[in-house]
Amino acid sequence: MNPYLAEFVGTALVITLGEGVVAGVSLRGTKAEGAGFLTVVIAWGIAIALAVYAVGNISGAHFNPALTFALAVKGDFPWSDVVGYITAQFAGAFFGAVLVWLNYLPFWKNTPDASVKLGVFCNSPAIRNAWSNLFNEILATMILVLALLFIGINHFADGLNPLVVGLLIISIGLSLGSTTGFALNPARDLGPRIAHFVLPIHGKGSSDWGYAWIPVVGPFIGALLGVGLFQLIFA
Repeated sequence: MNPYLAEFVGTALVITLGEGVVAGVSLRGTKAEGAGFLTVVIAWGIAIALAVYAVGNISGAHFNPALTFALAVKGDFPWSDVVGYITAQFAGAFFGAVLVWLNYLPFWKNTPDASVKLGVFCNSPAIRNAWSNLFNEILATMILVLALLFIGINHFADGLNPLVVGLLIISIGLSLGSTTGFALNPARDLGPRIAHFVLPIHGKGSSDWGYAWIPVVGPFIGALLGVGLFQLIFA
């Protein structure tokens, strides 16, 4: 498997499992309905860990355009591969969202609230305040990237790194994620948001494009700040 395909597969797996649990918790009539935020956060962490196990040794398991771009800026990733990685990540996120839509096909009509359906695919804030929401995405992504770089300079027993990364996602989600849903990743939000826009989802309502820039711009800024802070610490 080449690295671009690995990024596609890994990102699709993350979105399928991550958004799958959001659908299970949110859509009316599922066996997991109402299981709550803790269930969602833990499932996202496990999804990331499993995807890293699946393709990490092939592509490095970025799954995140902001991370790919920041690593290229740092000099740890070739610029020649950036466009291919980011394209694969967005395509994988879109594909994963389509799989979630298909898996829960009977439940969209069963769920009357359009905002709940949108929330399966992409992020929305608990309180809508553009600058506060942007700050949250910047801060959370900065911590993500900084922590990933710290993890990279430590030595763990074979096979332990993906679990540590999964725990990092859970920690960020529990501590900072309840304000915006912690996108941390432009592909994670925009790819599925596009899927929501184009798919024939019963009663889906708006795709909320007015908010869509925040989980795209915020992670890119946060990732660059994380790299910059890491380099400052080890200057």
